[in-house]
Order: sequence, then C-alpha cells, then structure tokens
Amino acid sequence: MRWTLPNILTVTRLIAAPLMGLVFLILPRPYADWIAMVLFLGASLTDYVDGYLARAWNQISRFGAMLDPIADKAIVVIALGVLLGIHGITGWLLIPVVAILFREVFVSGLREFLGQDAGTLKVTSLAKWKTTVQMIAITMLFAWGLFDHYFLMQTLGMNNEIASGILTGEIEDSVGLIWKYNGLMLTSYGGLVLLWLAAALTLVTGFDYFRKSLPYLKDT
Repeated sequence: MRWTLPNILTVTRLIAAPLMGLVFLILPRPYADWIAMVLFLGASLTDYVDGYLARAWNQISRFGAMLDPIADKAIVVIALGVLLGIHGITGWLLIPVVAILFREVFVSGLREFLGQDAGTLKVTSLAKWKTTVQMIAITMLFAWGLFDHYFLMQTLGMNNEIASGILTGEIEDSVGLIWKYNGLMLTSYGGLVLLWLAAALTLVTGFDYFRKSLPYLKDT
C-alpha cells in the first residue's frame, strides 16, 4: 500500500463517517450539527477529488480501489442514520432512506457475488447524478437541523402572538426570525424533495445493475 494523496483522502473520508455520529455523544447541539455537516460535506468533496487526482497523477492503486466504495457507503449510511436521529422517524424521511439503504446492500451483494465479473457493473452517468443529488440532499437535511434548532430557540423566548405577528409581517422582524423560518422551510422541503429524487434514481440504477448482472446469474 502506498500513502499517496488520493489514498490519504479516501482514508480520511472513511474516518469521517463514524465521527459524524459520535460527535453527538461528545458535543451538544447545535455544535454537533455543524461538525457533522462539515464532516459530511468535506467527505463528499474528497469523493470527487481523490478519484480525479488518482487518475490525473496515475496513482490508481488496489488499496484505493478497495477502500473507496467502502468509504462512500459508510459516509452515506451513517449520515442517513444520524438524520433519522435528528429529525425523527417519519414516512417522508424513512421511505427514501430505506430505499437508498436497500439498494446499497443489494448492489454490494451483487458485486461480491460476481467477483471478477463485477466489472460489468461499472458506474454509469445516471449513478453519478444519483450520488450528486444524494450528497446535496443530505447536506440540506443537516442544515435543516440547524435552522430548526435556531428557529426553535428563538421562538421559545416569544409568546405565540409576537411570533405570529413577525411571520405575517404585522410586527417588524428585528431578530431575524423570518430569515430563519425561510431557511427552515427551504432546507426541510428542498432536502426532502431531493432525497426522494435520489431514492428514485437509486432504485433505477439498482435495477439497471441487476439487469446487467442477469447473464452471470443463470445456471449452466
């Protein structure tokens, strides 16, 4: 194994995965939310950078090829688990999460079974789009937790009439409540819509991989 920069970035991404969850045992909110979101966003960016550098610098290695998909799946799986803990188990969040996790396990099982023939399941352009949408959605859902925390903390110091008056424009917004409310709505609904889109792309690409593997699953 060579400690090239692409391999270091991949290992860093793998280490960041469990830290996203463990940080909530160490720090209170919203500090834990901030760190978890930064860890996920940084890990997502290294997913693109390490592969690009490995190809550009001709530093592709068996270690990197083995660890890269493991790190990718670990960061997504743990992030989705953390989001369920933050926002609670609701159908709007749980259904796309289950779809994404099911596909990841299914495709991983296919690749493991195919072994040397797993090259037939090359990453497609649609799968890359799926990954991009998934990363944006998860980042927005982490941001939702932050806006939710700050909005809740601010409204706790007001009675219902004052809070309602600010949101309807009847009372001047001198505390940024409307800004936080709009951020809350954007990140919550936007993140959920993108997560459902990512789940749909996940199932489509999963079915495509299964279709391509059928010739290798037939009994001779």
